[in-house]
Amino acid sequence: MMERYSIGRDAQATVEMAVVCPVLIVLALISYNVMRFTALVARFDRVAPDIVLAHGVAPEGDDASDASGVIASHLSEAMGAGVEVEVELATGDSAGGAAPVLVGAVDSYRCRMVYRPWPSDFTVAGVRLGAPLELVHERETPLDPWRPGAVV
Repeated sequence: MMERYSIGRDAQATVEMAVVCPVLIVLALISYNVMRFTALVARFDRVAPDIVLAHGVAPEGDDASDASGVIASHLSEAMGAGVEVEVELATGDSAGGAAPVLVGAVDSYRCRMVYRPWPSDFTVAGVRLGAPLELVHERETPLDPWRPGAVV
């Protein structure tokens, strides 16, 4: 009896693996970056109000009206490497017109975390690979001017 050989089907599994493997690597990188960003957002949401409350109510230094720089340095130290932190003071204007205001405006600090997915800049054989985007998360913390240490 003559045996039948399937010519051209000997390496089918190898070809299928070569096609599927890059897709699985990309999916693994996406899931890793999503999990890392989610963990950083959870940490940022816990840490940002505490740091704003500690340093925003009674700022240290010469400029006692704006503690954005101090808050940003403490927040970036608490978050660790891999993220960029920006903090800006948003003063509230409760009057909205020319009438005199007896109650102080509520100040709030807008904290912004910028995360660049890994690998953001990766070069193989002269071809630039990586994620061209950045993920941003913002947290705004208003402070009560009449009760120091209280978040509105």
